[in-house]
Amino acid sequence: MILVIIIELREKTMLSKALGSGWGVLLPGIVIAGLTFADLSLDVWKAIIVSGLLVTSGMIWHKQLRHFVLLPSCVALIGGMLVIMMSLK
Repeated sequence: MILVIIIELREKTMLSKALGSGWGVLLPGIVIAGLTFADLSLDVWKAIIVSGLLVTSGMIWHKQLRHFVLLPSCVALIGGMLVIMMSLK
């Protein structure tokens, strides 16, 4: 309810910013979904997670890439959830 009030007070400019971050989750999700069909081992998935975390930490300090930091962090997050599901089998 508070979010609706804030959006109305800011004349709906905040709604476009909130929807922009959805691409940061959808694109890595599509990439990870495509990689699941490749039958990668757990070690490769762990390497993908580590590389996503390292790229995220590097992108935080870059002036222009800072705006896209959600992409590699979501790759690491979704990859981590996939590794957990694979290890529970």
